[in-house]
Amino acid sequence: MENLTEMLKGVLEGCVMEVISRGETYGYEITRKLNALGYTDVVEGTVYTILLRLEKSRLVEISKKPSDKGPPRNFFTLNSAGREELRKFWEKWDFIASKMNQLKEEQSNV
Repeated sequence: MENLTEMLKGVLEGCVMEVISRGETYGYEITRKLNALGYTDVVEGTVYTILLRLEKSRLVEISKKPSDKGPPRNFFTLNSAGREELRKFWEKWDFIASKMNQLKEEQSNV
């Protein structure tokens, strides 16, 4: 779906954390996974900005590993603070999604 950028701004950090929570990964791979899910507007620059924010907030652990192509890559994993932040994200998401669905259902019943 196109033109999701504005709506995604508030949730993209949670999406990136969810991808990281599934196993050690790096920026380009995160971008490709999000693109494959249909978030085609998400670009590497956006993901790297989020990764820097997660690093500054001390929500991720980073390890450098050699790459087949080019310089070593930074691989990211969530630490315990990151897992807690992700849990809070999904709690907020569930609340918002349930209220949006409730609003949509009420509107369709009118």
